[in-house]
Amino acid sequence: MTTTVAQTTQVYQVFIKATAEQIWDAITKPEFTQQYFYGARISVVPDHYRSLGPDDAVWGESGVEEFDPPHRLVHGWRSLYDPEMAAEEESRVTWEIEPREDGICLLTVVHDRLEGAPKTAASVSGQGWTMVLSGLKTLLETGKPLQG
Repeated sequence: MTTTVAQTTQVYQVFIKATAEQIWDAITKPEFTQQYFYGARISVVPDHYRSLGPDDAVWGESGVEEFDPPHRLVHGWRSLYDPEMAAEEESRVTWEIEPREDGICLLTVVHDRLEGAPKTAASVSGQGWTMVLSGLKTLLETGKPLQG
């Protein structure tokens, strides 16, 4: 049995055999995100982050603080699909893509500002972000979603 404590700053890292541009597209374009991000169709433009569920319901909508393709993306996060999480303060997600040798990149995801969002912190901790990042890696490296 494992116990996960939802931290107010959560950091995740994964090495992916893909270019920085491929990773950037996979995190900012809905045709990719729907394959690994719980069915969410996420689109990110320089000033706006939007996540739509499979039924077109708005799951998330926030501003973008930094938009530096294909290296760094910082955007707000509110889980609008759940009334209790939607009532919490907005948190923040930072994506950093660092090219390495041999066609590999290190992707670091930091989800912070979770002090006023304890239900969101619990939801994304542990398997939440881990499943998303595992799905992203699998999709980019094999061309197929992790889950069918």
